[in-house]
Amino acid sequence: MTKVLLQAFAKVNYALEVRGLREDGYHEISTVMQSVSLADEVEIERIGEGFELEVEPEDAGVGPGEENTVLRAWELLGGLVGLGLPARVRLCKGIPVGAGLGGGSADAAAALIGLNELFDLGLSAAELREVALRVGADVPFCLSGGTALGEGTGEVLSPLPAPPPHHLVVAKPAAGAWTARIYRAYDERPEGGNGFVAPTVQALRTGDLGALAGALGNDLAPVTKALVPEVRVLEEELLYTGAVGAAMSGSGTAVFGVFSSEAEARTAAEGLKAPFVGVCRPVARGVEVL
Repeated sequence: MTKVLLQAFAKVNYALEVRGLREDGYHEISTVMQSVSLADEVEIERIGEGFELEVEPEDAGVGPGEENTVLRAWELLGGLVGLGLPARVRLCKGIPVGAGLGGGSADAAAALIGLNELFDLGLSAAELREVALRVGADVPFCLSGGTALGEGTGEVLSPLPAPPPHHLVVAKPAAGAWTARIYRAYDERPEGGNGFVAPTVQALRTGDLGALAGALGNDLAPVTKALVPEVRVLEEELLYTGAVGAAMSGSGTAVFGVFSSEAEARTAAEGLKAPFVGVCRPVARGVEVL
């Protein structure tokens, strides 16, 4: 094998609660995460030596190469197995950056799975998960995907029942939000105490779409909306166009609306004015080898 092609799926947070600031500077959270069909395409190819990263489109805004999660995953995996793993990685970005949709984490997860297969490393899911956690808190979830309760910094995962069938409209304004900045702003004026997670988990266990839509919520949303007012506007527009529930994902700035059918979702998406609007559905995995 000289090349492997993968899809790296985005995630949304049906619910997110901030439980407090830990001594190590990270935040204790509780969140319900769901993989969705919005995806990046990741191609990994053997080369003679070193590491190369190509991103399409070039203006995708993934940041400097030395800070890229895929590079970090490659470095850590190579260190674990004691091999150079010479590879060229091409990212075709379909997940907007700075959106709270886990695009960077999904890319890193796909890189770990793809490199493990391409170089026939034979690492177990548990071994890949250990590397994933060192890349970022969301990367272990993106490795497995599906539906899960995340605790700790989001890395302590408990599988949950898949949601009842539905479609989502995801919309993101031009402005992005960087997680560290949003959490710093949150610490200055905590907005917690809303209790979104428990009713979301209960709705998933009963398979009640209406209850799931009604339980959606995110402790970080008020902070992000204050910094990027378009987030509030898009959420209101999603509800106006027929979403049975809407919320912000992660630290933002993407928001999503839940629709009972694909037809309703596509009609609503046509009426939204935002730099990024996509229609997707829940999926049962975080990465797929094509």
